Amino acid sequence: MRHAICFGPSDLADELPAPGWYLSTIRSARFRDSQNGNRMLQIVHQLEGVDGSNDHVADYFVLEGTSERGVITARRRLVQLYRACGVEPREGEEIRPRDLCQAQLGIKVEHDEWNTQRRLRAVAYRAR
Repeated sequence: MRHAICFGPSDLADELPAPGWYLSTIRSARFRDSQNGNRMLQIVHQLEGVDGSNDHVADYFVLEGTSERGVITARRRLVQLYRACGVEPREGEEIRPRDLCQAQLGIKVEHDEWNTQRRLRAVAYRAR
């Protein structure tokens, strides 16, 4: 006989961690297409010291197909992320998501709203 699977306290908690700096480990990094079909890099950070379902932060870098200013901003943020992970990118070097997997760094998060849902948003990075 199977036992009942029940919701736990962390499933029901919608309280976001406070804005500020956290230690983070990058759990995944991969290319994908945005809703508009633009090529982007998706990074998922796991925050240390945060319990429950709000310990992950998705970070997106749209690298093609959007405004020139948007691409420049995304690429500059990506360079900051690489450097915080201890990787020094070089001109002409291929962007390889696998270089970031399991990297540990500091990440600054703020509260944001997207599609009427509150969420965490990465706004800065620093070396651990």
